[in-house]
Amino acid sequence: MGVRKQNMAKQLKEARKQVAFAKLTNCPTSPRKMRLVADLVRGVEVEKALQILKFSSKEASINLEKLLLSAIANWQAKNEDASIEEAGLFVKTICVDSAGMLKRLRPAPQGRAHRIRKRSNHVTLELGSKNIESK
Repeated sequence: MGVRKQNMAKQLKEARKQVAFAKLTNCPTSPRKMRLVADLVRGVEVEKALQILKFSSKEASINLEKLLLSAIANWQAKNEDASIEEAGLFVKTICVDSAGMLKRLRPAPQGRAHRIRKRSNHVTLELGSKNIESK
């Protein structure tokens, strides 16, 4: 491997160290309901986001709280020597996409049937560090 390629690989590795991902797939909540909770924590610092999710009455907040804790653990695994308070972690992006649907039939009047769509979603959460980005 050439020197230029090695330098670029090192830069990419350092850039990835400051960002942590967590993904939640096939969560049995409709994407619309999950987006309502995701909008509350987008761009918010990690400590404040955990408090918002903990005291939210929505059921989707339970799954997002677990996902946020998982992303924090992923960040700590990459940066073992750094502390969360000094890094200034915040929710950089949170993306809610629709997943597969379970289609069921419900009896309707006069021998007909109505289709019930049980929706699910995928959530991708990315943490960023404010102190590192400002440098």
